[in-house]
Amino acid sequence: MSKHHPRIGLALGSGSARGWSHIGVIRVLERAGISPDIVCGTSIGALVGAVYAAGELDRLEPWVKSLTWTSVLGMMDFRMGGGLIEGARLVDFFRSRYQDPGITALGKRYACVATELATGREVWLREGPVIDAVRASIALPGLFTPTQLDGRLLVDGGLVNPVPVSLCRAMGADIVIAVDLNWDIMLHRTRVASQAKEPEPPSSYNVMLEAIMSKFRPLAKTNGNGGGEPRAEVEIPSMMDVLTSSLNIMQMRITQSRMAGEPADVVIRPRLNDVAAMDFHLATPTIVEGERAAEFALPQLRDVLGL
Repeated sequence: MSKHHPRIGLALGSGSARGWSHIGVIRVLERAGISPDIVCGTSIGALVGAVYAAGELDRLEPWVKSLTWTSVLGMMDFRMGGGLIEGARLVDFFRSRYQDPGITALGKRYACVATELATGREVWLREGPVIDAVRASIALPGLFTPTQLDGRLLVDGGLVNPVPVSLCRAMGADIVIAVDLNWDIMLHRTRVASQAKEPEPPSSYNVMLEAIMSKFRPLAKTNGNGGGEPRAEVEIPSMMDVLTSSLNIMQMRITQSRMAGEPADVVIRPRLNDVAAMDFHLATPTIVEGERAAEFALPQLRDVLGL
């Protein structure tokens, strides 16, 4: 009798700009001769996973490595209503450069996670246009406007399932490799901006975002001690910093909870606490860190796969 080949699932987690490290992880798997049968993603993991499942990673990688913070900024269509970014420019960009055969026609089995805004339910997107599904999965609340899909308003899947191990299992994966981008995001940050191609923008675009949201800033700062000895004043963070830090805390906690109850067979954890949510221009060092983390996990992975 022929030996059963275990179906391998790859669960690519949420993490905004940290998600470029998924490319490095996939490259290491390819070099090791490990080819996932099923690819599932949440948020940025949905984007990278869809491109990988379509066989287009060789086109995506040089493009993301060429990004500068000004070019990233140029793809953002700012508005105030449902989110800071409409997302139409980003969608149009991908529609103009990639064919969309539909999820079921991709070279690998693929699905992604979104969240229904009205009910909080987890939504698994396993059919229909690829770009529409990815746009729903990356709709980070407060940043991107929600997506209307099949009569529902959908937002980022990271709100409910940041690392979609359960979706891989549901699609038939016997062994699941998970990539967790959220495990260390609350540790002290030491910037990697020196590796970027141009100087780092102050506080990840907050100069510009502050201008947009200046009316939401407090009119004055107080030390809150009601008199007496003055206390060291803590700098009030920007609205964007508060939003992204709050979402980081939430996704880290949800990731820990979900993966405790739905463990993967192998978890790859890049060290990315030095990459902020909007640092999409830091693709090269982020991809390199994905490669490092995957190389570190290879012995365990080979053991699990019996290689």
